[in-house]
Amino acid sequence: MSPAAPAASTAVLPRAGRHFARRFSGGITPTLASQITRAGGGRRWFSQQLYPARVTDTKGDQVNTWFPSLKLTPAQIFQREQDDVQGSWDVMADLSRWTVCRRIHSTRQVQELMVEFWSNLLHVPLGDDLAAYHRVSYDRMIRTYALTSFERLLLHATTHPAMGLFLDNATSSKQAPNENLGRELLELHTVGVDAGYTETDVKSSSRILTGYRSDVWWPAFQTFYDPSWHWTGPIRVMGFQHANSNADGRAATTAYLKYLAHHPATANRIARRLCVRFVSDTPSAGLVATVARAYRRNNTAVRPTLLAMVDHPEFLASAGAKVRTPLDDYVATVRALGISLGKPVDGDSFANAMHWHYRDAGQAPFDWPAPNGFPEVNGAWISSGRILNSLEVHRTLAFGWWPRDEAVFRKPAALLPALPATLEAVIDHVAVKVIGQAPSAAVSQGIATALGWSLSRRVTAEEAQRYWTLPTIVVSLLDSPHHLTR
Repeated sequence: MSPAAPAASTAVLPRAGRHFARRFSGGITPTLASQITRAGGGRRWFSQQLYPARVTDTKGDQVNTWFPSLKLTPAQIFQREQDDVQGSWDVMADLSRWTVCRRIHSTRQVQELMVEFWSNLLHVPLGDDLAAYHRVSYDRMIRTYALTSFERLLLHATTHPAMGLFLDNATSSKQAPNENLGRELLELHTVGVDAGYTETDVKSSSRILTGYRSDVWWPAFQTFYDPSWHWTGPIRVMGFQHANSNADGRAATTAYLKYLAHHPATANRIARRLCVRFVSDTPSAGLVATVARAYRRNNTAVRPTLLAMVDHPEFLASAGAKVRTPLDDYVATVRALGISLGKPVDGDSFANAMHWHYRDAGQAPFDWPAPNGFPEVNGAWISSGRILNSLEVHRTLAFGWWPRDEAVFRKPAALLPALPATLEAVIDHVAVKVIGQAPSAAVSQGIATALGWSLSRRVTAEEAQRYWTLPTIVVSLLDSPHHLTR
């Protein structure tokens, strides 16, 4: 057999560029490495990504056409369910699939990560039966404001019917205020449970939010503001005071949410959440203070807050300190393997069938049932069961077993160097293609042991293309800390 032709060279990012790619994308690919190199490095690429409208997103635009149910209005989703055309749960499954497809293929990677972050903070689960009718609209809202300011995000999320239905504010009236949203607004969305608010503050918080109606079954499917339901009278929550004398309480609500968004405790909490998600589980007080200061000085604007975080020395020093969640791992694995998804045509199509794959692996987008969202610390994602699930995903996808339909898999020869070559050279070459860097000596030796060869062995084209050789190398790289951490 003639020697394999050498594969096209792949840009190897410097350490800083790899770190930006791992923290703010679904995973390194040769295309992403080239984009970062052309931008002049990870920091410049990141700055460009903060303005997604300026980033050409051809494949992401294609993905946007794959799931027609996501173009429906909330009323249409509701009516189609009543007419037994399509259940809202099917639309939620499409939203889940579409989200993962975009994380895999969109060029606007930072936007995708920030949509995930804010959706987890201001969490409305896909599994809530009533909120489901409005959940696609809620996702559009998060995407619209994800890189603007937290003040705008908080206002639109708190008053959105999906949030109102999930946390019962949609049926909260002046006669019987429901405390769920008023409490979670303080505890989870803004100042945090340690900010010093009282039960009286929770009651007042709930009263000021009355009036935002969203009916589903009776008297009709409708969303509107109802002044007759709004509680009026003086309001005090922590340091916020308002006469709240108008039956239309929307101005008072806006003032209240602005107060909470700008509160120092909110600044510290948002800063810490960002640092835990994108830096480490134990960010220093100095890092959190730096990010919180940027948040306050820039009127809760997201872009300068993120820049303050990535410009702190602690960010670059944290490489490898975060464990990928099961969903992070699934997206990164598909990207690492160079699998190109196509428009789904039936339930066996990759873009549809993967929904069951990543759910079984332990995580689907926006699927956490409680209001607090998925945990973001390593300890929640390092159980033996979780790791075994991820290893099974790596093996199933690397061998190309399932799913396969309407997807293009990278040809094995595209991963190989010119052959014959030493096993060590083969591993290094494949690793750059798959995980964006040469592996550690321990990982290389582990692969050699799995194959029963020495690293110095000369590998021929015939040997490299045996059924188990290349998949064993690839799976071992995906199973390594290089891939499972970010």
